Amino acid sequence: MVVHLNAISPFAVVIICVVALLVFGPKKLPELGRAMGTTLREFKKGTSGLLDDEEDKKKSANVIEQKDLEKENK
Repeated sequence: MVVHLNAISPFAVVIICVVALLVFGPKKLPELGRAMGTTLREFKKGTSGLLDDEEDKKKSANVIEQKDLEKENK
């Protein structure tokens, strides 16, 4: 199921913000926002590291294959 951002009305966003304010309070909301930001930043770093690792493995595999071909040709 795909949900588009247009499906969430501005009124729904206001209701969600008011409920979050009532549940967590005005002092905890900035702390929660900071925590979510650092969590997302760390997640991005981790996933980019995984993608870089896969690219490095492919490059090293290609180098090994090229060396094997050069040895066979000699």
